[in-house]
Amino acid sequence: MKKIDVRTGVTFFVCVLLPLIVGVISSLISGEAMSQFSEFNQPPLSPPGWLFPIAWTILYLLMGLASFYIYTAQPETVEGKKCRVNAITYYLVQLIFNFGWSIFFFRLQVHVFSFVWLCIMWFFILLTMYHSFKVSKIATFLLVPYILWSTFAGYLNIMIAILN
Repeated sequence: MKKIDVRTGVTFFVCVLLPLIVGVISSLISGEAMSQFSEFNQPPLSPPGWLFPIAWTILYLLMGLASFYIYTAQPETVEGKKCRVNAITYYLVQLIFNFGWSIFFFRLQVHVFSFVWLCIMWFFILLTMYHSFKVSKIATFLLVPYILWSTFAGYLNIMIAILN
């Protein structure tokens, strides 16, 4: 069995904890998001409100794990090292967009703006996946549920903007 050093353990902890903290703080700033969500005219395929915190917790854990694989990757080529830096950079940028989305959508209720914001976030997730694929295929596959859920969130977002 491979021995894990303290630095790797701390890196793992920080990588997994960071998106969870981002989600919690964003949720706190957003206020009573799920009660507000249930008050909107719902589009077809809209899941029950209780599913969102469960889904996002799982997604944040997968994102954190993916970031750990990207951060600890040891590419041997210059191109691989650039891809690793790009993947980390795009990951952090999309995390900032993730933080802002629920604040814009729930707290400020600017639904069309939130949809545009989400589309930009989706683009940065895709960039993260593209660059991470070159350094850690595992990281890329861990991000697949996130981009799928974000796509679904885009559908919900634009439909709520239209219906409300």
